[in-house]
Amino acid sequence: MHRHNIEKWQHSHDFTFIHKKGETRTKQVLIITALTMVVEIVAGSIFGSMALIADGWHMATHAAAFGLTIFAYRFSRRHSNNKEFTFGTGKVSVLGGFASAIAVAVVAMFMALESVERFFTPIPIHFNEAIFVAIIGLLVNVISALLLQNAHSHHDEQNNHHHHDHNLRAAYLHVLADALTSLLAIFALFFGKFFGLGWLDPLMGIIGAIVITRWSYGLVVETSAILLDRNMNEQIERNIRDKIESEDDNKVSDIHVWKVGPGHYAAIISIVTHAPKSASYYKKLISEFYDISHLTVEVNRCS
Repeated sequence: MHRHNIEKWQHSHDFTFIHKKGETRTKQVLIITALTMVVEIVAGSIFGSMALIADGWHMATHAAAFGLTIFAYRFSRRHSNNKEFTFGTGKVSVLGGFASAIAVAVVAMFMALESVERFFTPIPIHFNEAIFVAIIGLLVNVISALLLQNAHSHHDEQNNHHHHDHNLRAAYLHVLADALTSLLAIFALFFGKFFGLGWLDPLMGIIGAIVITRWSYGLVVETSAILLDRNMNEQIERNIRDKIESEDDNKVSDIHVWKVGPGHYAAIISIVTHAPKSASYYKKLISEFYDISHLTVEVNRCS
């Protein structure tokens, strides 16, 4: 068989989804976060506020996570057609989201430990300076969240919610985590300054750590399932089985459906029947399930 005839039956393994707007917005947020990080660390050093220095380094970890997110976008784009990757680089963005979620969880752990320590060894707080910088940090995070939310909403509208950019979602969670800690800090500092409730500062740190951990846990569960090739959608699998078995005496003896990229599934299906037809027939039969980008069908005659 001529090579061009073989190539006609081959298909692309580019299952990536390069979200241009998400990548651009993530770069913008990275720059804003890095600048705010420098301001908080410098201000904390000048005013002798450990709270501001700690929050500055907290933002530094998020800036590093945003850098990882941008790397995932670029790697996916550059290697989208690299045949060394069996199913393309669709999972790179998922891996980026997983790593970012772990980073958020680590930040939350250190926040909780530091907050518990401050219950027993309180640190003098320069309330005026701390409140002022915390408000600036909150405004920066609100702007960053709006940038990423706008990109995420545009992304869903363009793709009918079938593609889920875990990179973009992870970046959005990082910004929400920062916004939450800034808001809790303002609340605690306000009551500490005017009502002498200094213990609210470490308490809000613990509450923030719990909420952030819950967010990161949800993202870890979702992304790890994809990375481990877990059957992602039982309904799709059930619909495929019902469609095939609705004709003749077909029986699906084995079926595997897993995710290979944002909005892309791969499937391996084994069919047993007394009246076997070509593999292309069965592929056409379930062609309505457009999320399946890579399909392998095995047909066995029932003796």
